Amino acid sequence: MDLWVLIIISLIVIALVLAPFFIAINKGYSYEHKVDPLPDNEKEAEKEREQ
Repeated sequence: MDLWVLIIISLIVIALVLAPFFIAINKGYSYEHKVDPLPDNEKEAEKEREQ
């Protein structure tokens, strides 16, 4: 096999591995984490709403 064919095949394999990797990383960073408020914060927020 010619050396250039091996280089091209290697680049294709690298691209096929990197593409899903970057897609997964981008999905992970774009995920919005939701955290329940602390009980103390809920009580303070209710007090502020009442005023």
